[in-house]
Amino acid sequence: MAFVDTPETQKANRRFIRNAMNIPLLERDEEQELATAWRDNGDETALHKLVTPYMRLVISTATRYRSYGLPIGDLVQEGNIGLMQAAAKFEPEREVRFSTYATWWIRPSMQEYVLRNWSIVRTGTTAAQKSLFFNLRRLRARIEDGSGVLTDANRQEIATCLNVPLRDVLMMEGRMSGSDRSLNTPVGENGESEWQDFLADDSADPEEQVMGGHDSAVRHRWIETAVSELNPREQTIIRKRRLSEDGQTLEVLGQDLGISKERVRQIEQEAMKKLKNALQRQAGDSRVMSLLPA
Repeated sequence: MAFVDTPETQKANRRFIRNAMNIPLLERDEEQELATAWRDNGDETALHKLVTPYMRLVISTATRYRSYGLPIGDLVQEGNIGLMQAAAKFEPEREVRFSTYATWWIRPSMQEYVLRNWSIVRTGTTAAQKSLFFNLRRLRARIEDGSGVLTDANRQEIATCLNVPLRDVLMMEGRMSGSDRSLNTPVGENGESEWQDFLADDSADPEEQVMGGHDSAVRHRWIETAVSELNPREQTIIRKRRLSEDGQTLEVLGQDLGISKERVRQIEQEAMKKLKNALQRQAGDSRVMSLLPA
């Protein structure tokens, strides 16, 4: 289901990306001042000044969903909707910066757009299946042996890690296998350009730049505070399943704790509900759950 923009659209995309990436970012006090002016006085000039520098966040996030074969312009448009929603909901009094808060709205907006436009994801899809959809490529790259082909053991590992049936992994792998677009595919009237020419450079991810420093410490403190509200067994499961680089499987954790893997899954689900409530109290928005790995 790959999509190729017209040459005119490709040129417009490149011009838009180039201009957006050249707009300087705001300082913390500038964000606070502009956000307050927009919220308290409905100052549209302040709103424009607040959101425009963070178009680069939209572009950066759009590049992460580029392999789903959808028009980059449409992804950016959906991200812009999320950016404007963030501006409408942002509370300047919170410790978090607007640049960080905006990502909690931009990413879900794009994900919903991707889900709506992929026939493999229908209404009623479970949260676990959505996690599989967006994490299959990442997990496949992490665990495959370099051959580019998943073994049966690899597929079972993915199913266990994401808590979905093996048949779901097989189905999703099959449906997604033909969708990956080579970033070196020629596009344009004479094939003079490549798809990657229209994408932001991942090596200088602006999202990582603007979300560093103070906000990283704030997010860490929020997560640690929320986790501390769990009982010891819940803390163990969350830390080993969600907060470690190589999350343990339900089966391994069950053996360590002397319970079934199904019981581990149940405890994890209950603990995640508690974390959501605790994080929401601190951040003022349930979208803060995006701080936790899927």
